[in-house]
Amino acid sequence: MPKKINIKGPIVSNDTAWIYNWFGWDAACPNDIRNGLEDAAGEDVVIEINSPGGVCVYGFEMYTALKEYEGNVTVHVISAMSAATLLVCAADEALISDTGMFMIHNAQSYAEGDYRDMQMEADALTEFNASIINAYVRKTGKTRDEIQALMDKELVDGDYVTATGIVYGKEIKNNKKNPSKSICVYGK
Repeated sequence: MPKKINIKGPIVSNDTAWIYNWFGWDAACPNDIRNGLEDAAGEDVVIEINSPGGVCVYGFEMYTALKEYEGNVTVHVISAMSAATLLVCAADEALISDTGMFMIHNAQSYAEGDYRDMQMEADALTEFNASIINAYVRKTGKTRDEIQALMDKELVDGDYVTATGIVYGKEIKNNKKNPSKSICVYGK
């Protein structure tokens, strides 16, 4: 049976995750992925995601850890938004709940200062977008322009991401009749 790693709540740094834990709040950090993968020791893993996203650089770190993992990585999406979608891009297989939500968007930040500071921030956001797009191009085979258009739309639902290949299908569990059986319905 594959090891399950839960990614719940916002994606935060390793250094701040303890604050969420102390308050009993959900949060996920790169060490959650690294420790889970280390415990799995090359065996297959299932990552269950229910996250509004968070800090992009920590999403990049989680993505990289999953891509480097030698075992099979399956992602079950309840809700993956923003930086959490990077983990879906890193998976060998990705399934979404029939009630699942999936949202990608352009990188965002806050800045203050004069016009030079604003231009520097705009340039940095463009670079972050380029890195995010790399993961989606690799996952889907779509062009950079196609992915940028999806990011500009900001909301992509579960049906759309299934139809475009970001996830492979919808996962439907029937716990009443057979708790161990999962049905995967591919495409629309």
